[in-house]
This record gives sequence, C-alpha cells and structure tokens, in this order.
Amino acid sequence: MTYLLIPGAGCTPWHWHPLTEELERRGQQVIPVDLPCDDPTAGLSTYVETVVNSYFEFADEPGELVVVAHSLGGMTAPLVCDQLPVDLLVFVAGMVPAPGERLREWWGNTEYEWKDGDADAFFHDLPAAFAAEARRQLRVQAEGMLDDPSPMEVWPEVPTRAVIARDDRLFPPAFLRRVTEQRLGFAPTVMSGAHFPMLSHPTELADLLEGWRQAKPTVA
Repeated sequence: MTYLLIPGAGCTPWHWHPLTEELERRGQQVIPVDLPCDDPTAGLSTYVETVVNSYFEFADEPGELVVVAHSLGGMTAPLVCDQLPVDLLVFVAGMVPAPGERLREWWGNTEYEWKDGDADAFFHDLPAAFAAEARRQLRVQAEGMLDDPSPMEVWPEVPTRAVIARDDRLFPPAFLRRVTEQRLGFAPTVMSGAHFPMLSHPTELADLLEGWRQAKPTVA
C-alpha cells in the first residue's frame, strides 16, 4: 500500500511531513514527491514524469496506490493516472483541471477572485514558529508549466475524492466547492484547517484518506 503525494506550488516534501509521519505510523508507505518547481524549463510533462519516476524509484512493491494532490498538484494528478495503476485519487484544496486546460486559463475559467488584504493566505492557522518554518521551506514556483495545455481528453476512470478546508483563504470553501462540483460532479468533504491541512490537521486528513481507501469510492 503506497501513498504518492504531489505538492502544490513551490512546496517540497517538508510540507507533507506531518501527514507522512501519521500515515507511516499506520503502516503505510508514503512517497512525497519533490517536483522541479523552481526550474523554468520544467513543463507539465516533466512534472508528470517526475511523479511517475518517484513511484518506480521508491515504491517497495506493486500494490494499492493512492495519489494525493495538493493545490497546484491537482493539474498534474489526473495525468499520472494514465501512467500508473492508481486505485484512488484525492484532491486536497486542489485545483481541478478541465481537459485541455492551461494553468494560466484556470483562474479565469473558474472565475477566481483574489481578495486583497489577506497577509497570510497559507499558514495563518499554524503556530507562529511553525508557520515561519513553513514559509522558509517554500521555493519559487517557476512559470514553465503555465502555458502547457493539459493533454487530458477525458477524466481518468479512477475513484476520486476531494477535500477542502473551512478556513482556506487562498481557495475559500464556497469557491472550491463550486469548482469541484462543476468539474467532478460531487461535493467535496470539508475538514478543519487552512490551505495546508496536512500541516495543521494531519490526523484528521489521514482518517479521511484511510476511510476513502477502505470504502472503495465510485469513479467521479
């Protein structure tokens, strides 16, 4: 049993570490992918290749596979399902793509509106020292993938779930609920936390992931 974790913009395996530790405590193998987010030449195909290679390099053995994508990682995740035997796909505060969509188009296509005044849209629910370290661990997100159209023609036939965080300032719950319902056809689950619930509420998120894995959800 393997969890393959795809990070969001500028994020690293560090941003998964509380969830990684919680899932490992439950006996699961966890592979937090390190994407080349700061490489301006890396496009969407490179991101997909990196995720796939990480699985083949680090997975102990073939078996049940759950792909979990955070935020921007949602643009990569469905494409991975065409190359790996994915049993469950989960979006965590995730950007759900449409077939053929470019990342640069996603914001307008979803009618996203940024609200000025949010000094900390990411880590405002974390203790100050933990939030400071989370910011320090971020890398620059290069724009190499912004104009790559998704080669996805139809949504992969993989059981899919989505979770949104009730205190998310970057993707407010009402916004991301609407996008998820429109694009995946079901309502996301709401959990505690802000945009990085894997940092602030890893146990709650692990409970959801394990519950969905065991329930064998239907294809979106």
